Amino acid sequence: MQQFQLARVLAVNKDNFLIKNNNVECLAELTGKLLFYADSPLDYPAVGDWVYTQPLDNDTFAIIHDILPRKSMLKRKTPGKQVEFQLIAANVDTAFIMQSLDDNFNPNRLERYLAMVHDGGVHPIILLSKSDLLDSSALSKKLSQLEHIAADLKIIPYSNQIIENIQEIQSLLKTGETYCLIGSSGVGKTTLLNHLLGDEMFETKAVREADSKGRHVTTRRQLILLPNHAMMIDTPGMRELGNFGIETGVQETFPEIVALSQNCHFQDCTHIHEKGCAVLIAVENGTLSQKRYENYIKIKKESDFYALSYLDKRKRDKSFGKMVKQVKKMKKQNRRGGK
Repeated sequence: MQQFQLARVLAVNKDNFLIKNNNVECLAELTGKLLFYADSPLDYPAVGDWVYTQPLDNDTFAIIHDILPRKSMLKRKTPGKQVEFQLIAANVDTAFIMQSLDDNFNPNRLERYLAMVHDGGVHPIILLSKSDLLDSSALSKKLSQLEHIAADLKIIPYSNQIIENIQEIQSLLKTGETYCLIGSSGVGKTTLLNHLLGDEMFETKAVREADSKGRHVTTRRQLILLPNHAMMIDTPGMRELGNFGIETGVQETFPEIVALSQNCHFQDCTHIHEKGCAVLIAVENGTLSQKRYENYIKIKKESDFYALSYLDKRKRDKSFGKMVKQVKKMKKQNRRGGK
C-alpha cells in the first residue's frame, strides 16, 4: 500500500476532485467515512484546500481521507431560496475584488464583497477594470465614491488594453501565495487571468451591449499556477451574493459605524429607531453617509435573518434524523415481538 500524501484541490467536479501532489495531477474521491460524517457543504473539500490522500494505481487516482484545517475561506449563501453555505475557495491569501468602470460599478455591491472577504480572513484588493472607457475627471468621480468604503485598501483602476496596468497587478503577486479573482460576469476576470498567464488559455466573451451584463465564461472554480509560481483561483461570475453569519466581516467593512456604536445609549442598540443612537445622530448631521448607513443595515439584517433561518433548519434536520432513528428502532422492536 502506498503512503499517504498531502495534495491540494485544484478543482471540484460533480462527483470527484482534481488534486495535485507535487507535480502529479489526478482525480480523487472522498472516503466513505468523510462522506458519512459530512454535516454541511463546509465539510467537503473546496478549491484551495489541502487534503490528506492515499494515491492509488500508480498515482492516477486517489482517495481523500481528511481535510487539513483552513487558514482562510471564502463562503456565501447558496443562490436561491435555500439557506445553506456555499464554499467558494479555501486558504486564500488575497482576494482581488473586481468591478468594471461601466454599468457594473456598484459601491453597495462592493461592500457586500468586502464583508464576505473580511469575514473569511482574506486580504482584499480592489481592481477596477475598463479604466480606458473614462477620462480622468470621470475616473476621479468614481474613485471618490469609494473613499469611505475602502479608505485603507489598495484600489487599482486598470485596462486590459494597457500593458503597464497589467504589469502593476503582476508586481503584487508573490511566489507561493494564493490569490482569488471574484466579481460579477463581464468585469474582465478571465481576460486578466490570460494576461497574467501570458497566454490565451481561457475563453472570453464580450458583455451584452444592451445592458453591459457579462456572460458566464468560467464554469467552475479552479486553481491555476502562474508563471512566477503564485497561485490564482478563478471563479465564475456571481450574479447573487448573499451573506449570513458574517458579524466579523460586517464589523471590519464598516469600522466607523462600529466605532460610533460605542457611544450609543443602549448596549444592544439596533441603530434603527432608538433614542440616543450615536449612529443615527451621525447620519442626521451628515457625519455618516445615508447610503453607507442603509447598506450596513441591509447587509446586517440579511445576515442575521439567514443565520437564524440556518440554525432553525439545522434544528429541524436533527429532529428529523432523531425521528427516523426512532421509527427504525420501533420497527426492529415490532419485528422481534412478532417472532
